[in-house]
Amino acid sequence: MKVFVFGQKAKTDDYPFIQSLITYLKDHKVEISIFQDFKEQIQAEIPKLQELQSWTSYKDILKVKPDCIITLGGDGTILNALTYIRDSKVPVLGINLGRLGFLASIETRLMADAVHHLINGMYEIEERILIQLDSNFPLFDETPFALNDFAILKRDNSSMITIHTYINGDFLNSYWADGLIIATPTGSTGYSLSCGGPIIFPQAKNLVVTPVAPHNLNVRPIVLPDDSVLSFEVEGRTDNFLCTLDSRYAVITTEHQLAIRKCEFGIRLIQLHPSSFLKTMHDKLNWGLDQRN
Repeated sequence: MKVFVFGQKAKTDDYPFIQSLITYLKDHKVEISIFQDFKEQIQAEIPKLQELQSWTSYKDILKVKPDCIITLGGDGTILNALTYIRDSKVPVLGINLGRLGFLASIETRLMADAVHHLINGMYEIEERILIQLDSNFPLFDETPFALNDFAILKRDNSSMITIHTYINGDFLNSYWADGLIIATPTGSTGYSLSCGGPIIFPQAKNLVVTPVAPHNLNVRPIVLPDDSVLSFEVEGRTDNFLCTLDSRYAVITTEHQLAIRKCEFGIRLIQLHPSSFLKTMHDKLNWGLDQRN
């Protein structure tokens, strides 16, 4: 079995868990390759890490074709890993070294069990949709797609902006707000949720349009079928605005014409038994927990 390991930054407290993961994988005779930047950051603290192979790019994934990619960090680490995985269809297993972790849901205390389940095929693959950004001016280079959400936002402390929004060419609304979020079912528990959007199960074939601090109080989030094409024109008192895909951003102007649609490929997440989306909701949001006493 071939496994790529991906990480961004590691804290001192993370080193024992990283060492344990490497040990568990080596004990199971797994071929390990570590993301080069991450390896250079941690190799002084973890013995014999230099002996392991390294990888750096999307091309390495296509060439080696690993059985899976294990991410070490939080949800942001998975979102970053996505820019390397792209359409390779390599599944992802997220181990949570962060805090909340909806996507990277495997806690460090369960790492040994996670490796055992992975090696023995005791898991399911969840297909998650991505959204893709089309623009009349190039944005985000070779990775104009997102797993969680796309957003148009005002910059700095400027006044609210106006976002004229269309569905399949038909006018939907002009949002006077601090911004507008288009979230996938996966992203419904992220930025959209904090702005009052609904939680959507990952298997649902929907997109959510959620305004950020709208001026009109009768404006509410809207749930759309995921075959919808949403297009936008932005205006405001300033010349520049922000456009985001997950944790990445670019500066846009009123000259930009933007559209969001479902991407032609998705991402495959490894779901270990007996984990599920509902269990994640119970664990992360304390659903069903009586805190009155």
